[in-house]
Amino acid sequence: MSLIEILGAVLSALAVWLTSQRSMICWPVSLAAAGLYSWIFLHARLYADAGLQIAFCLYVVYGWQHWRQMAKPDGRIHVRRPTRPTLLKGLLCGAAGSAVWAFVLARFTNDPTPIMDATLTAYSILAQYWDTMRYRETWLLWIVVDSAYVALFISRGLYPTALLYAGFVVLAANGYRLWKPEISAGAASGPHS
Repeated sequence: MSLIEILGAVLSALAVWLTSQRSMICWPVSLAAAGLYSWIFLHARLYADAGLQIAFCLYVVYGWQHWRQMAKPDGRIHVRRPTRPTLLKGLLCGAAGSAVWAFVLARFTNDPTPIMDATLTAYSILAQYWDTMRYRETWLLWIVVDSAYVALFISRGLYPTALLYAGFVVLAANGYRLWKPEISAGAASGPHS
């Protein structure tokens, strides 16, 4: 357990809580947390997860801009409803990404858990994308991914991070509860809004 890991865990938990509240402040807090965790995962030889944190930094910049453009006058963000084909395509892309990442990690790194690391990384990218697009289903995917991450981090001796991800499961359940799509004539232009 290091001070950097504890600080990363606190910032990450705060970022997820702020996201569940649909607060714009979630983005700079997320950026700081992802930066810290890229360093933590690199030192734990979880290379896909270290790369994932760098990808999160890019998503944070994109998501911050995207949410800013979509903010309501009160600063809240409109939750969108994706179509089933959109969700299915995303899940299939996650599976393809998992396969590619697993091959690269198994062949070119000393990652001790290349398949699990790759799969969780691919689906984390998908969940982050769904978050950026403001899909409520992001929270369901995070519940599954974060639950699996708890086991991975325990196996790597990253106990504060495992505890953090257990907390993420609870926060994701709360996020799903709070992110109810708004149905009104002005709020949505159809199922893709």
